[in-house]
Amino acid sequence: KLCGYLNKLGIKGPIKTWKSRWFFYDENKCRLLYYRTAQDINPLGSIDISIASFDCKMENGEGVFEIRTPSRAFTLKAISRQAMMYWLQQLQMRRWEFCNTQSRFPVGSSQLVNEPLAGRTSDNDDFLPLVKTPTEAVGLKAASLPAPQTSTALQNISLKHPWTEIQNTVYNICGSKQLWGNNANVFSFDEFQGHPENVDEEQEAEVEAGCAVKEGTLEDGRMGPRLNWIRKARWMNSGFPGSEELSREKNSVDKVSVLQQQILTLTEEVKSQKELVKLLHKALEAAQQEKRVSSMYLTAAEDKDRLELVRHKVRQIADLTSRLEALEQEKKELEQILTLRDSHIQELKEHVQLLMEKNHAKQEVIMTLTEQMARELSDPLQEANTITVETLYKQQEEIEHLKDDIDAYKTQNQFLNSEIHQVTRLWTSVAENEKALLMKCACLQARNCQMESKYLTVLRKLQEAVPDLPNSHAELVKNLIQEALQWDVKEEAEEGLNLNPVSEYDEYGFMTVPDYEIEDWKLLAKIQALEIKSNKLRSQEIVEKPLRDRWNSIGELNPSAELKSLIRSGIPVEHRQRVWRWMASRQCSPVPGHYQRLLEQSRGTEHPACRQIELDLPRTLTNNKHFSSPTSQLIPKLRRVLLAFSWHNPAIGYCQGLNRLAAVALLVLEEEESAFWCLVYIVENLMPADYYSDTLITSQVDQRVFKDFLSEKLPRLTAHFEQYRIDVSLITFNWFLVAFVDSLVSDILLRVWDAFLYEGTKVIFRYALAIFKYNEEEILRIHDSVEIYQYLRFFTRMITDGRKLMNIAFNDLNPFPMKLLRSRRSMHREELEAELCELEQIKAAYVKERAEQGP
Repeated sequence: KLCGYLNKLGIKGPIKTWKSRWFFYDENKCRLLYYRTAQDINPLGSIDISIASFDCKMENGEGVFEIRTPSRAFTLKAISRQAMMYWLQQLQMRRWEFCNTQSRFPVGSSQLVNEPLAGRTSDNDDFLPLVKTPTEAVGLKAASLPAPQTSTALQNISLKHPWTEIQNTVYNICGSKQLWGNNANVFSFDEFQGHPENVDEEQEAEVEAGCAVKEGTLEDGRMGPRLNWIRKARWMNSGFPGSEELSREKNSVDKVSVLQQQILTLTEEVKSQKELVKLLHKALEAAQQEKRVSSMYLTAAEDKDRLELVRHKVRQIADLTSRLEALEQEKKELEQILTLRDSHIQELKEHVQLLMEKNHAKQEVIMTLTEQMARELSDPLQEANTITVETLYKQQEEIEHLKDDIDAYKTQNQFLNSEIHQVTRLWTSVAENEKALLMKCACLQARNCQMESKYLTVLRKLQEAVPDLPNSHAELVKNLIQEALQWDVKEEAEEGLNLNPVSEYDEYGFMTVPDYEIEDWKLLAKIQALEIKSNKLRSQEIVEKPLRDRWNSIGELNPSAELKSLIRSGIPVEHRQRVWRWMASRQCSPVPGHYQRLLEQSRGTEHPACRQIELDLPRTLTNNKHFSSPTSQLIPKLRRVLLAFSWHNPAIGYCQGLNRLAAVALLVLEEEESAFWCLVYIVENLMPADYYSDTLITSQVDQRVFKDFLSEKLPRLTAHFEQYRIDVSLITFNWFLVAFVDSLVSDILLRVWDAFLYEGTKVIFRYALAIFKYNEEEILRIHDSVEIYQYLRFFTRMITDGRKLMNIAFNDLNPFPMKLLRSRRSMHREELEAELCELEQIKAAYVKERAEQGP
């Protein structure tokens, strides 16, 4: 049992006093109960150890420690540092044992939470070795010792719990009366005048008395008879100091002490004589009882009565035999206790002898130092040395104190390290459980998004496929579609129903569900947003987390195959800005101050393209909240970037499409100058020459090159387009001009730009082919040219799985190197220039012919 006396700091207004309390640990409730004494039945209060923390600040004094709960802090004091560390260690171990047995966490979620305490105790040996049990201050034996006394009797009484104090006092008084009765006179023999039938009760009383003797001191303070006999024997062996010894004493103080010792000895002898008289009375009573029984036996007329008396005698003999055995056992135990106490006394004597020797040695050192100081003081020339010796002596004392403080702080550090170790393990288990729950929640939410997208798809199909529904059913379907489109995710997120809601905007401000004018397109956009969210949640732990860990491990950026693979997989949001700046500055070194000079030039002189720039600003990224309003903060920044570029590259000036390229660069890089140099890097380094010229001749060349690749990679789709006379350049021309801006959803678009900025325009060809491959089966099922064009207008917005599109672009399609791309461009450029030259000749001939014919 973990129990014992501790001093508890009580606060009465501004006064703080220490009160002695008996503390007992309740294992079932993990509480530390405290009483005024060990004999009390009702506790004065309790401390909840399961939610408590411990501290042992050495500044508070030796043996002082604190137990802090969320509601209160308890300051306790043990009799020694060892007792304090024992209490702290035991409370810590029992607290963790209780917490582990309560099954507070889901079973199977973490192996650490469910492993027993016994399997982990070895880990604590590195921090705080097991403290030896101080038997003199802790345990059930400490209950038999008197409570530590305070300065006054009333000081130890709890004024906060008067009713509990009264109950405990009444219980103690009643308990002592029941045990000993009201007889205080040792010559009262009423206890021996009972009837023979009450032998069992007498035996029980004797057994209880024997148990009380084992504990040392009885409750009412009187010594047991056997203990008196032991003391009497010791007194007889030690010898009685006679008059001869007294006459030898010359000092009156010694005579008084000898007389006092004689009085104590005589008092003990009187007590022993009283016990002897009681035993003789018992023997006399037994003889009288034996005499009465013998008389009854002789006067019995029949053998039956004599037989009954014999049987009764036999029973008495058996009872006496059992009592004798019990007393013999008790005698052996008392002899063992006596042996232990003798050995303890011998140890104390040896300890006293050692202390005396140590004291004698210290006195000799003091005498030596005193003589040395006297000699030094007598010599005025050695005054400086005297000061040095005094200083040295004080420093030695300070060093001793500091050593004690170091030992105390080491012990405190070991305990706190063990506490931190346990808390860290608990925190780790909680983090693992939280991670498991978040993964489960993400899976459930992904499943919910899929179910909702299927629900919306069914509504759309029902609206399209069954046009002749009754009015009531058609109205019901229409209302369901309206409710699905008007569903607000934020309200459910506030109610705690959705931990990862489909927010209205992503991290770059793009609308996740674009607000189309056509209701059918709105429904498709909502389905697409749900599918994207579902795919993102499912790949979050499996794909995104390992990829983010790999990016976190990359320090300085250098071109390599590993970096190329990582960029193709998509750059995490927290790294995208840094990587884009590195890719733009790798081949296009920014010139310091150049951007500011261009801005000054644009303020002083109006560029011819200024009007066209102002017309295109409101039409830039209308599905992004940073550009959707004329008062948006990024609109002035975009204006300055485009004007600066128009002065930087007068050959191009401004071309429709540059506004969207610069807008995406601004969203990611945030700074104007960084976005400007990124635009310069795209137009002058990544794209071929004349890509944004007035004729857009290189852009037209790329469309012919793309048609060649499309016929090679997807021949079935090419034949389908030729059958219905579909010109894909009407759809794909804008893809190449602005690198898919406003065509793909923001998450997939930025992944395309990651690879595009690192590898160049071949990435645009790869993703353009992958988009057609992704939707090839859907397109082949349409057999009308108008419907095909309508589908191609928005089919890129329906791509939801960016990982699948990336795998098609870089893995499923056969690779084509830049050398092949350049040769195809050169061939088609010659053909296009020849066609344009022929067209110019035809145009000139026509103009000449019209001029000859006259008006």
